Amino acid sequence: MGGVTESTAGTREEAAAGQRTVTQAVIPVAGLGTRFLPATKALPKEMLPVVDKPAIQYVVEEAVDAGLDDVLLITGRAKTALEDHFDRYPYLEQTLEEKGDTARLELIREPSDGATIHYVRQGVPRGLGHAVLQAEMHVGHDPFAVLLGDDLVDVTTPVLPKMIEVRERFGGSVLALMEVPPEAISAYGCAAVEPTEMDGVVRVTGLVEKPAVEEAPSNLAVIGRYVLAPEIFGVLHTTAPGRGGEIQLTDALATLIDPDQPGGGMHAVVFSGLRYDTGDKLSYLKAVVQLALGRDDLGPDLRSWLLAYLAD
Repeated sequence: MGGVTESTAGTREEAAAGQRTVTQAVIPVAGLGTRFLPATKALPKEMLPVVDKPAIQYVVEEAVDAGLDDVLLITGRAKTALEDHFDRYPYLEQTLEEKGDTARLELIREPSDGATIHYVRQGVPRGLGHAVLQAEMHVGHDPFAVLLGDDLVDVTTPVLPKMIEVRERFGGSVLALMEVPPEAISAYGCAAVEPTEMDGVVRVTGLVEKPAVEEAPSNLAVIGRYVLAPEIFGVLHTTAPGRGGEIQLTDALATLIDPDQPGGGMHAVVFSGLRYDTGDKLSYLKAVVQLALGRDDLGPDLRSWLLAYLAD
């Protein structure tokens, strides 16, 4: 009879008891934002506005909507604007209250509602794996989600709830994958997979960071959403620097593919919704336009203007 690993057994017991096993989100935001210079010389790239909210607010709201009410931002130097944004502003709130401007009052209170937000400084940025490792003392021994601040997932097509469901069923870690054109796969981490009995869910059998097109095991790219077993921290402690001299999260994850490892076993949700990479200028502009077009207060007039502009 096949054995059940301790990690999987614990997950099944927790699920049977109706307990959520993932309540914490880690969001690395310590990057320098060099692709947006000079705009990001004094402003964190995560604070760049996407319509009328900074990009990071969309990411935090996504975590809260998925039921993750404990959010840790991994920050760095010159990122205090992030802390200010998610803090209360009593003088401004009082001014709006006195004016009776309840609509704007609710808007400025939104960022601090729904979750308790914590901050840890990364210090010297040494890669995504190193950033995630800074969360170890906060997260402890519980599974947790990681959301990359550059990635926006449209609210109409969430992926985190499905990932948490998969974690609670299978244990281990869960990735989000997206089909990309084969010629574009070398810009991403790439997964080798095999099917499972769950629709839209695959078992990960291998990971390759930015492979050559001819060497890629699939056209399924790893995107910036993860649900990780806490054993990832022990692996990260011993992960040698990889590409670019940085500690790569992909290298550590490759160790946890083996289901016989503590915390091992890896599945993935194949995401087919809308996603925007706000770390790239063109994708950032597309995100602003598409999100604005989807709003009742802006969409109709913006669409009319765009059509007239493109017709000239």
